[in-house]
Amino acid sequence: MKYKFWVVLFVGFFAVQVQAQSFLNKLKQKAEKSLEQGVDKKLGINQPQNQQKGNTGTSNSSSNTSNSQGGTNQGSAGLISTPPDVKQNLSDAESAYGKSSYGEARYAVQQAMLGVELEIGNQILKSLPTTISGLSYDQKQDQVTSTGWGWAGLTIQRRYPSNNKNFEVTVANNAAWMSAVNMYLSSGGYAQQSGGQQNWKQTKIKGYRAIIEYNESSGYKLSVPIGQSSLAVFEGRSFATEPDMMNACNAVDLDGIKKMLGEK
Repeated sequence: MKYKFWVVLFVGFFAVQVQAQSFLNKLKQKAEKSLEQGVDKKLGINQPQNQQKGNTGTSNSSSNTSNSQGGTNQGSAGLISTPPDVKQNLSDAESAYGKSSYGEARYAVQQAMLGVELEIGNQILKSLPTTISGLSYDQKQDQVTSTGWGWAGLTIQRRYPSNNKNFEVTVANNAAWMSAVNMYLSSGGYAQQSGGQQNWKQTKIKGYRAIIEYNESSGYKLSVPIGQSSLAVFEGRSFATEPDMMNACNAVDLDGIKKMLGEK
């Protein structure tokens, strides 16, 4: 089994270029196939549902739970966002494997993969415009979250708020969203409300097939599959017309995001 060699190889790759796409693709593929099959076979267990979360924005806890001394918590800053250290976890994985601590080795590699995913999410955030349609983004609301390693539930979000007009960009790996959008795309039509107004239809943006929806309360929503498992969702409130909404969406580099995600 070449597990130890594989871990050392990726330590070297990461030290050279953490953002290299070839590294990311190999990391996802080999970890999911070679590592999981090899280590799980030794452990004799099925893959557990490991859940993690990373957030590049601020997170404030407002819980008013009383402590044992009475009263409520005041003035605390909450938890600090700390993504997994990729190099350290790969080093820990190699060390644990050398000691036959397969469970620890497996966990450390999962954490390393999660760290890479969150780093990619941060790079996607940096690629997004700071202003769209005259709206400036709110840095404090930037978010990168993941509900598990292996691109499961990865979500990148940026908001452009104002008093009466808002725009939001979300890039996600979400099976439920993808299923709903693909169902709409395969239907080949559009839907109307009882009053005869069209409330969703198929469209295209930068060569990608998409679904655009309209709701009098929430405004416009454009959903764009950008690969086999990822999609971009744009939401705009108080945009005057559909072309205004589409112009805002066109400000985002979908091809660049797709490339960073390693999608085909």
